[in-house]
Amino acid sequence: MDLFEDDAPGTGGNAHEFTVSEISGAVKKTIEGEFGHVRVRGEVGRVTIARTGHMYFDLKDDRSVLASVSWKGQVAKLTHRPEEGMEVIATGRMTTFGPQSRYQLNVEEVVPAGAGALMAMLEKRRQALAAEGLFDEGRKRPIPYLPEIIGVVTSPTGAVIRDILHRLRDRFPRKVLVWPVAVQGKSSAAQVAAAIRGFNAMSPGGALPRPDLLIVARGGGSIEDLWGFNEEIVVRAAAESAIPLISAVGHETDTTLIDHASDRRAPTPTAAAEIAVPVRAELLADLAQLGARLEQTLHGGIDRRAERLRDLSRALPRPEALLMGPAQRLDALDTRLPGALRAAIARKRIELSDHPLRPGLAIRAVERARDRLGAVAGRLPGAHRAGLAQKRIRLQGLRLSPEALGRSIAQERRGLHQIAARLRPDLVQAPLAQQRDRLAALARLLDTLSYKSTLARGYAVVRGDGQVVTDLAAAQAATTLEIEFRDGRMQAGAGGRPKRAAKPAAPPPEQGTLL
Repeated sequence: MDLFEDDAPGTGGNAHEFTVSEISGAVKKTIEGEFGHVRVRGEVGRVTIARTGHMYFDLKDDRSVLASVSWKGQVAKLTHRPEEGMEVIATGRMTTFGPQSRYQLNVEEVVPAGAGALMAMLEKRRQALAAEGLFDEGRKRPIPYLPEIIGVVTSPTGAVIRDILHRLRDRFPRKVLVWPVAVQGKSSAAQVAAAIRGFNAMSPGGALPRPDLLIVARGGGSIEDLWGFNEEIVVRAAAESAIPLISAVGHETDTTLIDHASDRRAPTPTAAAEIAVPVRAELLADLAQLGARLEQTLHGGIDRRAERLRDLSRALPRPEALLMGPAQRLDALDTRLPGALRAAIARKRIELSDHPLRPGLAIRAVERARDRLGAVAGRLPGAHRAGLAQKRIRLQGLRLSPEALGRSIAQERRGLHQIAARLRPDLVQAPLAQQRDRLAALARLLDTLSYKSTLARGYAVVRGDGQVVTDLAAAQAATTLEIEFRDGRMQAGAGGRPKRAAKPAAPPPEQGTLL
């Protein structure tokens, strides 16, 4: 029975009426039943990735366009992501989207349509990444000459890791950290990128040491097998690596994008191990040769300097010859010294005899000064009396009277009373109290520092011939001794024998010796 039947003649338009949803459901059932699994070849057009992770793109040829969609879970499983301009073969099933009255291809797998398409896509990606500067030679770091730790990103079960370890053991054994990854398949690119970033995230002084060099290695294979190393995520991880990286993917003729982003490309994994470390035996031979050359150079330099020193020593004069002239000059000066001293004494005596300060001249000068002094003394009484008379006359001219003095005193007394009334007792008493406290403190300090308090504790001061005696020899040499106690002084003879007691006297200003 047809879905849509023509009205029979004469029915008067009595055909069944369908709803929009019924028509949309019937179309969906027909398309999905007829095209449940299809493979479509075409060129990728517009590609859009929604925030939800779903991918929308077009497949087109020269006449038609087929809308396509891959859901978020399907996008994560795609081996090759479609890019605009690629010719691909998409595998999936046809479905419809009723709200927009459209049909579309739900894509589950995308593969390039032949090697030519893969190479075209690879070249397009290489140019895009090169335009960002990821392949610039200026950003590549030098490979360390002898790394302590080498990190290897490869499959743990393949022959590649065995070849690398064997070659390292033969050339120069080093510590190796292996990060196991899948080197082929859908998850290869993500695992390799994560391994590179994981090695870079290690701390230099951590429990698991950070490698000094990385090797990303894989054996040979087809372009599809090596495609994971052409993915953008792997290239960016290699370019961002702070650790120098050697790429050793495939055979010598195989080239991947990680080779352009790495700091050094090795044709094979074994060659990568040879680039990573030098040959230990060759280093030892070079060191031995350099050591021998250094020793020979040192001996040669010492011999040349010794010969030069001998040549210079022969050109120097003998020590005796250097001292002979000064010694002779010293002898000559020693011989001339007594005569020169006698001549100098005679010359000074003559100069002294001609000096104006002779005794006769000095006596006459003193006598003249005495005569002038006597003349002045004779005039002094008269001059004194005349001066007193002049002072008396000037004093009488001042007109001083008792009444005037009384009035002046009364006026000054009133001013004094006014000033006293304005003075506050507390302002006067406070400074006096401070000065009184300070005087008491100084008195206490004087009592503390005075030797009188020490005498009160049983000590004494000894003086000999008026001087303080501090030792036995001075006491025995003194003719008289005086001993001061707390309540007085006592006179003693030489050697400490007492003579008589003296009355207490005021303490002398000087301090004595405390016994």
